[in-house]
Amino acid sequence: MDEGYSLQALADYTGSRLQGNAALRLYAVVSIEKAQAGELSYVRNAKYRHFLETSQASALILPPDLAETYRGDCLVSQNPYLAYAKAVTLLHSSPPPNAGIHPSAVIAEDAEVADLCSIGAHVVIESGTRIASGVIIEAGCVIGRDCRIGENSRLYPNVTLYPGTEIGKRCIIHAGAVLGADGFGFAPDGKSWFKIPQVGNVVVGNDVEIGSNTCIDRAAMGSTIIGDGVKLDNLLQIAHNVQIGEHTAMAACTAVAGSVRIGRYCQIGGMSAIAGHLDITDNVVVTGTSLVSHSLTKPGVYSSGTTVVDNAVWRKNAVRFNQLDKLARRLQELERQLAVLQDKGSN
Repeated sequence: MDEGYSLQALADYTGSRLQGNAALRLYAVVSIEKAQAGELSYVRNAKYRHFLETSQASALILPPDLAETYRGDCLVSQNPYLAYAKAVTLLHSSPPPNAGIHPSAVIAEDAEVADLCSIGAHVVIESGTRIASGVIIEAGCVIGRDCRIGENSRLYPNVTLYPGTEIGKRCIIHAGAVLGADGFGFAPDGKSWFKIPQVGNVVVGNDVEIGSNTCIDRAAMGSTIIGDGVKLDNLLQIAHNVQIGEHTAMAACTAVAGSVRIGRYCQIGGMSAIAGHLDITDNVVVTGTSLVSHSLTKPGVYSSGTTVVDNAVWRKNAVRFNQLDKLARRLQELERQLAVLQDKGSN
């Protein structure tokens, strides 16, 4: 069995206050319902207080109000969720692949691969590309010409970087992501569509994570920019010339049309759509399945769309929605008639 970590070591690493046996050794972080002896779990808030009586975990991460009455071993944190995340990082870390280049990899003679990199099977690295120290590129990735990948970044299997793509330090790009494909640019010529060459690139900052099968298109001119610390979920479409500010997070199945500028520290809920050429300021939250059709110039929480209801209710509401204009005109006419009657009554 792994040697695990002491509760004291976990307290130090997570920035929590230790309450209980400092020498207690823990080997894994497990959900509160399934945790057993030797395992750590957490309770985020009082909503889950009842688990304190039934959990078999050897120790818990708790907020201060729950820790006051808890008699077992625990770590006390003002932010239990963050402490949990750090504990998982420590207890479930896995060793990186060994440095080296797999014999089946195809690397251009003038490409630069620094020391301590791990290049997996059937990776292709084209001419002019520079890869910094500590980068991990897993099986089947294709790195186009003149790309840049910063120190300690990791590309999971079958990631594709089109020519000229730049990746910062400590980035994580999950399987199947495609960065730098042509933006959707076509000019009508009266008969068909004339393809507009997309001559820009994609630039990704430091500490960015990009989910599986997410696509980020190269700019028509200039750069599509993903700022430092941005977190992108799976299956996102980021169109050409989009700019996403630092530490913004976007959930799955969201689409961002061309030339949108999104500020810093925004949160975009899943299955949202953002129309082209809009500006979204800093600290905006867009809830899931929203359609953003105009710029958002003030911080705050924004929503659109309707929530699920019984189908029969939805069908009735759909009919009423289509009658809104008629009903509004009828209401205006009734208000006019009422005003006439009131005038007559006052005279």
